[in-house]
Amino acid sequence: MEITRREFLAAGAATALMSGLSWGSEQRLPLAFSTLGCPAWDWKKVLDYAQAKGFAAIELRGIMGQMDLPSRPEFAPGQIAESKRQVADHGLKISDLGCSSEMHTADPADRAKQLADARRFIDLASTLEVPYVRVFGNQIHGPREEVLARVVDGLHQLGEYGGPKGVTVIIESHGEFVDSPTLKEVLTRADSKHVALLWDAHHTFVDGHEEPEHTVAELGQRIRHTHLKDSVQVGKERKYVLPGTGDVPMERQIMALRNIGYKGYYCFEWEKVWHPDIQEPEEAFPAYVKLVTGYLKEPLKKG
Repeated sequence: MEITRREFLAAGAATALMSGLSWGSEQRLPLAFSTLGCPAWDWKKVLDYAQAKGFAAIELRGIMGQMDLPSRPEFAPGQIAESKRQVADHGLKISDLGCSSEMHTADPADRAKQLADARRFIDLASTLEVPYVRVFGNQIHGPREEVLARVVDGLHQLGEYGGPKGVTVIIESHGEFVDSPTLKEVLTRADSKHVALLWDAHHTFVDGHEEPEHTVAELGQRIRHTHLKDSVQVGKERKYVLPGTGDVPMERQIMALRNIGYKGYYCFEWEKVWHPDIQEPEEAFPAYVKLVTGYLKEPLKKG
């Protein structure tokens, strides 16, 4: 039976999907995953898996469940050059480092520690030639203006520290910093070209109650990195589910970014560390690749 050219191309695309999109790095789509989703994997397995499944980058949020990346042996002074080489040899990039520092903290000793930890991550990012370090605003406890002032001050300090080192600090839409007005205010007041946004698209939709098109219209030019995931409401709780099986509008989130010419990575944040009962990464990561590859290959609508 003869096969048409269209059928041949379609079959080839399907084969690429089934094989995990294992093509050369120059052809990879801007897909990334956070190591939050694979806490049992060692450094070698993270790199090997990312390469084999067609990811272009990895977000480092702990290795083997240890969140303090600067203290990991892979990044010790005598090993860090080799770790950088291994990333490059796998045709990968490190999209960002996930730091847990919270800028809302009021206690002077705790605040000093949060800022010092963030600077350690910035130093590591600079050595690794990683462009971004994520921090949190997180909670608004007490007078709102006082909290925002602390967050703004922390972001400004870290941005000015990171800038000369080639690192931009990105605040994640997380906790009580999940609506566009609040995020726009702190980013504007931080007044640093080395401070920007990590858009956790799940949180602005679920917790911030914003449609993705609105969030991107308000904040799109500040977005440097993006977290994507899916969930459903179960009673009073949200439960993370495999991409495309929940009620989070992931396709609209991706299309909103594509429509403004977003150049960052589309990073899957599968929160296995915090929710050990969710599916294993060997199931969740391929589901993400298959779903998001389809969205990234859809033609953009004109007008």
